[in-house]
Amino acid sequence: MGKFHLTIREDRCKGCELCVSVCPKGVLVINKEKPNAAGYFPASVANEGECVGCTSCVKMCPDVAIRIEKED
Repeated sequence: MGKFHLTIREDRCKGCELCVSVCPKGVLVINKEKPNAAGYFPASVANEGECVGCTSCVKMCPDVAIRIEKED
């Protein structure tokens, strides 16, 4: 199984937590310490090494703020 790299566009994220709720490995969390420019607390990557590349978070995100890339 390959490794995956997650990118979260914090400027787009509204902190709805949908991505956090669907991640089977608990890779994502909401960063309650640093709001983005719009005042929302965005999602952040807590444990990228656990990502299995299922793309559930990407599909669930209403703001198209998450991207997953497979590393070589």
